[in-house]
Amino acid sequence: MSHSNNPGPAARAWRRFRRNRLGFVSLWAFVALVLLSLCAELVSNDRPLVVVYQGQTYWPLVRDYPETTFGGDFATPTDYLDPFIQQRLSQEGNWALFAPNRYGPKTLNYFATAPNPAPPSRANWLGTDDRGRDLLAQLIYGFRVSVLFALALTLTGVVLGVLAGAVQGFFAGKTDLVMQRAIEIWGSMPELYLLIIFSAVFAPSVGLLLVLLSLFGWMGLSDYVRAEFLRNRQLDYVRAARTLGVSDRVIMTRHILPNSLTPVVTFLPFRMSGAILALTSLDFLGLGVPPGTPSLGELLSQGKNNIDAWWISLSTFGVLVVTLLLLTQMGDALRDALDPRKQDL
Repeated sequence: MSHSNNPGPAARAWRRFRRNRLGFVSLWAFVALVLLSLCAELVSNDRPLVVVYQGQTYWPLVRDYPETTFGGDFATPTDYLDPFIQQRLSQEGNWALFAPNRYGPKTLNYFATAPNPAPPSRANWLGTDDRGRDLLAQLIYGFRVSVLFALALTLTGVVLGVLAGAVQGFFAGKTDLVMQRAIEIWGSMPELYLLIIFSAVFAPSVGLLLVLLSLFGWMGLSDYVRAEFLRNRQLDYVRAARTLGVSDRVIMTRHILPNSLTPVVTFLPFRMSGAILALTSLDFLGLGVPPGTPSLGELLSQGKNNIDAWWISLSTFGVLVVTLLLLTQMGDALRDALDPRKQDL
């Protein structure tokens, strides 16, 4: 008995996605950037990854050591950029392995020869911001905060949007009418004013910002899911399942939902890019993450306030453009791959 060699829908969609070279390359480039940012401590850090001092091995990346451990006079945490500490670690028999960029997101370069913000130099490859923090470290850690926040906001919006749209589209009738009117009322709320009010009442935090943006970020997606459920609930396979006595929950989750996920998957890269822009805009206005958190929006604000420091605006703008361009190309390729009108050649 021979088996069919025809690939399934997922395999055909993946083949069409790979055929789009620009989208396929963008996917791997974005994944590489995300993985690099997740390993930011190994790439940009003011602490050595490992230290061998007087025959003993130390791991400053995971544990604090007092300055007295390396011949200092004080029991305070060691500043590994201090010339005295570096001189002690460079003596014969001692060595330290540093990250390629020897600055963390909050590290101040106290030994800079130029006033802050300082232009790119041998010590600070992309320069420093107006507080003396290394700009490359700020961009690496700020990119990680933006991507992780966008991913969390996107997943939350997808869950809420799919749930609301599925209930509306499946039950239709009065349920759909009441929920649609409630969504219209909630969508007319001034989101920016609410953010300003909550930021004045509560201490700023990433969690609070995620909750507030999640309250509004699901409504656009729910409309597409609602339309898919309204269309699929009338098809023969759903009618047959009802006739066989299958419960509504099983029909929704096992039968209709898998056939209604195309718009959800297609819009994921675009929703992530929108979330990154939202966080950047709020940080630019001072309504985003808590002060001291690496932020692309804060760097743009610094660039606006320090026009002569062109390296701040240029590098931050470059990171945003590359990130959003990669997500857009991925979204376009994904949309073409999942388009049922596209036929394999």
